[in-house]
Amino acid sequence: MDIAQALAEARRAGVARLDAQLLLAHRLGRPRAWLLAHDDCPLDAAQSDWLQAMLARRAAGEPLAYLTGESEFCGLSLQVTPAVLVPRPETEVLVEWALACLAGATMATAARVADLGTGSGAVALALKRARPDAALVATDLSPEALAVAAANARRHGLAIEFAAGPWWAPLAGRRFHLVVSNPPYVAGGDPHLPALRHEPLQALTPGGDGLDALRAIVAGAPGHLWPGAWLLLEHGHDQAAAVQALLVSAGFGPPETRYDLAGLPRCTGAAWPPPVARR
Repeated sequence: MDIAQALAEARRAGVARLDAQLLLAHRLGRPRAWLLAHDDCPLDAAQSDWLQAMLARRAAGEPLAYLTGESEFCGLSLQVTPAVLVPRPETEVLVEWALACLAGATMATAARVADLGTGSGAVALALKRARPDAALVATDLSPEALAVAAANARRHGLAIEFAAGPWWAPLAGRRFHLVVSNPPYVAGGDPHLPALRHEPLQALTPGGDGLDALRAIVAGAPGHLWPGAWLLLEHGHDQAAAVQALLVSAGFGPPETRYDLAGLPRCTGAAWPPPVARR
C-alpha cells in the first residue's frame, strides 16, 4: 500500500482526507506537504497496520489529537491525552482578554494570575509565554491532568506552579490580580455529550444545568482577588446572561461578555470590587 492508496482507504472508512493526512504525517515524521509530493511512497507493514487501527478509531469519533498525542493552542504545540480536554480555538478568546487585562493593569508587584481547572495547561501556558513576568499558578482536580500540564510546561520551558484540588481549595489565603477559568459548563442532559464521549466527562459537565462549577468559582472569588482584579470565565453560548447574573449577585462590577469568531458569546468577566463612582 502506498500513500495514495492509504488516503483512498481512509475515504472509504469515512475519515476526512485532512485527518488521514495528518495521521500519516505524524506517523512518518514528515510535513503534510511532503505527502502530496510523494503519494506513491510505499508504506511498510507496520505503518499500514498502525494506520488501519488509527482510521478505525477516528471513524468511531475519537479526537485526532488523542491519536497523535498533540494539539495546537495559541501557537503552542501541546501534549494531550484522554485525561484532558482537547484545547478548542474558541478558548483563545479567554487568553486574548486576559492579556488585555494584564496590559491595562497597574500593580506594585508582578502580576499574580491563577488558572482554575487548567486541564492540559493550555491557557496558563499561553499566558505565561506572552507575559513571562507574571506569576502563574494553575489548579486542577485531576492528578492525571496536572501531570499533562506540567509536562507541557517543561516542554516549553515555562515556569508555572501547579496545585491539585477543586477550584479555590488549593489556593487558601492567596489573592490574585487576574483569575481565568474554562470550567465544565455543558448541561448534564445536553444532546452533544454523546459525541464527546472520548473526552473526560468531569471536564465537560458538572451535571444539572451546567452552571455548578461557574457558581462555585464566582462564589469563592471575592476572598481571592485583589482590588481591581478581573475574573474571566468561559461558558456555553447560551449561558452569558446567567454568568452575568452570578457576577452581579456576588458583588462584582458591571460584567462584560466577549464573543468568539463564530459570533457566539463565549467569555464573561467582571472586576472586583465594583468601581466606586466619584462625586
